[in-house]
Amino acid sequence: MTVFFQLAVSTALALAVVAGAITYFRKVRTPRPPLGVFNGRDIFMMMGFVLALPYVYLALPGGVLPVVLALVFAGGLSVGYTPIIANGRVRWALITALIASVLVFHLAFGETAPPYWVANSIVVGLVVVSATNLNVQGGMRLANVAWFLVALAVYDAFFAWVVPLTEELSDAVQGYPYAPAAGLRIGEDLGAVLGMGDLLAYALFTTAAYKAYGKAGLRTGVALVALFGALAPVAALHLAAAVTGHTPALIPAQVFFGPAAFIGYRVLRRRGPERRMADVPFGPDRADRPERQPAPLGTAPTRSAA
Repeated sequence: MTVFFQLAVSTALALAVVAGAITYFRKVRTPRPPLGVFNGRDIFMMMGFVLALPYVYLALPGGVLPVVLALVFAGGLSVGYTPIIANGRVRWALITALIASVLVFHLAFGETAPPYWVANSIVVGLVVVSATNLNVQGGMRLANVAWFLVALAVYDAFFAWVVPLTEELSDAVQGYPYAPAAGLRIGEDLGAVLGMGDLLAYALFTTAAYKAYGKAGLRTGVALVALFGALAPVAALHLAAAVTGHTPALIPAQVFFGPAAFIGYRVLRRRGPERRMADVPFGPDRADRPERQPAPLGTAPTRSAA
């Protein structure tokens, strides 16, 4: 039953976050960066900060850690959902209610109870959706995402199997609310948890692929997330347990998803150059407007007057 539970929860969570990111992308426009679109250096500096941040948490005293995590979540929600809820008082009231619900359920039911994990997963999922769109709409291209995911696969493998910092981080957040993860746990023996970084990787790739290549990119992203983001890590975990006789502490999902996403990007790239945000239909008449496809390779794109 454990393997089916983990497969169901992992797949549902990964695809739910991807669906949320795509829906946000189709319905909401974030403010453009004041200094133009991101370049590769900007993106890798920013994502490097995101990757380094969890390890900064290891240096924090235990009682400070949940406070910092709550503030990070609240800030991410405020920035990402300002275009949707412009009224600051209403927005912060809703954010406060969400953040408080995580703490209340943790205190009332404990960290292994479903109510806590449902509340925490909602907060983490909403943060991932907003962070994804701030990056993709801000200029992050599919090529940037693909190369980043390859680097992330190496990073995750190294810090999972060579230097066990990932396991140390997991131990550090045990017993506290606001885990940087989403999932569902029922007691001590039944659980499935996906890291916030993994969910961000899935949402970034699929949303960037949709921006770049429309429905073909969306289909590719969803398939890769389901197969290599959800199915492969769970299958590898139980296969390793069956072969070795003990369950590994963790299986870094990006070891599977990163290379698969890069291959998916190379396949999609054959369709031509990536679309820009200006090429993506948006507005109330969106359903009646065909998607503008990227120009074939070797063809100069036509400039519009707008």
